[in-house]
Amino acid sequence: MDIKQYMQQVGQQARTASRAIARAGSNAKNAALTAIADAIEAQRPQLLKANSRDLEAGRERGLDAALLDRLELNDERIAGMAEGLRQIAALPDPVGEIADMTYRPSGIQVGKMRVPLGVIGIIYESRPNVTADAAALCLKSGNAAILRGGSEAEHSNQAIAACIHEGLEKAGLPRDAVQVVNTTDRAAVGELIAMPEYVDVIVPRGGKGLIERISADARVPVIKHLHGVCHVYIDDQADRDKAIQVAFNAKTQRYGTCNTMETLLVADDIAADVLPELGAMFKEKGVELRGCEATRRILTDIVAATDEDWDAEYLAPILSIRIVRHMEDAIEHIHRHSSGHTESILTENIGRARRFLTEVDSSSVMVNASTRFADGFEYGLGAEIGISTDKIHVRGPVGLEGLTSQKYIVIGDGHIRL
Repeated sequence: MDIKQYMQQVGQQARTASRAIARAGSNAKNAALTAIADAIEAQRPQLLKANSRDLEAGRERGLDAALLDRLELNDERIAGMAEGLRQIAALPDPVGEIADMTYRPSGIQVGKMRVPLGVIGIIYESRPNVTADAAALCLKSGNAAILRGGSEAEHSNQAIAACIHEGLEKAGLPRDAVQVVNTTDRAAVGELIAMPEYVDVIVPRGGKGLIERISADARVPVIKHLHGVCHVYIDDQADRDKAIQVAFNAKTQRYGTCNTMETLLVADDIAADVLPELGAMFKEKGVELRGCEATRRILTDIVAATDEDWDAEYLAPILSIRIVRHMEDAIEHIHRHSSGHTESILTENIGRARRFLTEVDSSSVMVNASTRFADGFEYGLGAEIGISTDKIHVRGPVGLEGLTSQKYIVIGDGHIRL
């Protein structure tokens, strides 16, 4: 297969389909999403069979536990894909929304209309559910999508793609509105990120190495986050029991996700009260703890944290813990080591909570809540196409509105400029 020729064909088909999907009405798009959800549920045995082939191959290749967890489909995750599709179908359609219409002194009306971006290329690893989530968000926001999943999920992605095409055809929309690249050749990625004539934006989802490569080599704009080094700070005015439960959940609810807590910061005045119980809970769960010198005076059986630990995204049952004097030290640590993804303060002091919200510069900042809530589904976006830690265009979980732009519209009645 000539990869360049194949990707050019995919790009041309996507550009043509993008015009059709951009003018499609909400009813047609919602009908497609519902039909895709129905197909995913009906094809559950085939999806599980395809996924088992990927899991078996992944084990033979020596994929670690975190990657295998991301790769796995089960009944719950398949049901979650279908639920996400239906939730997106139920969301308001942002395309065509007109805002800020005002009369100018000349008599013309000026406002903004929300419009699709065009063709979105999504490059992702491991998680086959991204295929359904990305397709749904692109369709509802009026965009065509070119999806390139990792080779480790090849069979799962193609099985989900068949469900997507079935739903598109039932709704009378072009099947090329969503294309899943059918080659695992890495050269396809190089071509996809270098086709500005066909692709309007790239969204990479995966490890830091992948995203750094895409960001460096792409000739089209990239919506990205490199990694998730997320922090929870237990303030000395936190509710003890509440803080213990939230911190435990932030780390152990699921290990291999970018919104999992990787560093726990604890105020010195409350550390001796909360760390022994938390340490025992983490130990029982099998979490390896690495601590600063002050932490190791309380949790005497844990290993010492290194400088590298404070910048680490473990994606594994490992947690670094640091005791700080007060909130200002916690914020300073976050500014130095955070990836800008998600941080949370646990406190009953409203003033400190407001300061934390104001001064911590991450895409999601929380008060008395687990970092695991930093997710498009939990935020009511239906699903997310990724998390953006950039500050331009869109930031945080990228849902429907993040996949659109705005154009100025002007309404006159024979007006001429004098």
